[in-house]
Amino acid sequence: MENIISTPSSTTTYDTLVGRYFSIESVNLGDPKRGYIVSYTGHLYSDDSQAAYDALAAQLKPLGVTPLFRKEGEKQAVILVTGRPESRPGNPLVNLVLLGATLLSVLYTGSILDLMYRNVASEDLTTLLMAGLVNILHGWPFAASLLGILLAHEFGHYLAGRAHGTNLSLPYFIPLPFPVSEFGTMGAVINMKEPPKNRRVLLDIGAAGPLAGFIVAIPILLLGLILSKVEPLPSTFVPGTGMQMEGNSIIYLLAKYVVFGQLLPAPASYGGVSPVLYWLRYIFTGHPFPLGGHDVLLHPVAWAAWAGLLVTALNLIPAGQLDGGHMLYVLFGAKKARRILPFILVALVILGFAWQGWWLWAALIFFLVGRSYAEPLDQITELDPPRKALAVAALIVFLLVFTPVPLTIIY
Repeated sequence: MENIISTPSSTTTYDTLVGRYFSIESVNLGDPKRGYIVSYTGHLYSDDSQAAYDALAAQLKPLGVTPLFRKEGEKQAVILVTGRPESRPGNPLVNLVLLGATLLSVLYTGSILDLMYRNVASEDLTTLLMAGLVNILHGWPFAASLLGILLAHEFGHYLAGRAHGTNLSLPYFIPLPFPVSEFGTMGAVINMKEPPKNRRVLLDIGAAGPLAGFIVAIPILLLGLILSKVEPLPSTFVPGTGMQMEGNSIIYLLAKYVVFGQLLPAPASYGGVSPVLYWLRYIFTGHPFPLGGHDVLLHPVAWAAWAGLLVTALNLIPAGQLDGGHMLYVLFGAKKARRILPFILVALVILGFAWQGWWLWAALIFFLVGRSYAEPLDQITELDPPRKALAVAALIVFLLVFTPVPLTIIY
């Protein structure tokens, strides 16, 4: 949006246009420091604030002016600013190149995971990396599964934005091959190139991604678990050796129960603790290690689905510019969302004592994405009942897929 401020000697034209939809009680001429042309205080004539905004915005567009709808205590305000929300067109070639690089990266990682699952992987890292190149096409089940979930997530955002006429970038995928990443990618990002029109639009865009990814991930997870197998866990480890175990979310634990008829990893003994307390402790701390019990050896397809659910959970953390932050904002507003943020950060710091990766996430949220929110142009229009239900559904999905201890290393 252009930041050229004009202060006309007369606001008659603006008064007339705004007055068609708004009962004007007071008028304040703008000034360069505050960055607006004129501000009106009063009340909308109609309860349909969304329709009023659309109509006023359409009439102001030829004048190069954008209206902002705001609340000021018990009253409402219409603020006119110069310029129109504009964005520079992206270069689809960049998105395509990154997608191609990510496809190769995920294929390569998938081929190594396939070798490890079939227990034909060499313990020598150089030999393993070379074998992954030779067998790269064997990584397609993992690559198709993970990219299917990630594409569903990102294009859920993109298509919802396009449906509302909001300009979004195409997704930028981030390749990160094995052994740097066990997923072959750091996921993808998509940029909102202009402010959302109102909370309903912001909710639709924010919720569409994780919900689409979740819907695609569940059948892939069930298929992957069917292809997986349950094996005994060692009772002890030779010095210098160990294993990595993936963490459990509620939905992941239930999916394993549906496929295998038991909660996994199953310990050799509950050690005199009730099963409920045992599982609560294990989910939130990753301890005690279920040595001597048995667990599922994940097929690459199941590993891709688990990774997709983890990505969904991370995006739904209710803070700032994350998808979950959008849900929190549209439900409670910016002030309450900012008051909740410290509790989110404290929770992540506490969880960091079980998995140190949460300390990195707490830092990222605090310094980069957690303290600002996507401010809609129209902040008067409230959520309608179906969208309130959608926001609650997204937060429920977060509770189902959140993994308190994503990875545990056992020695």
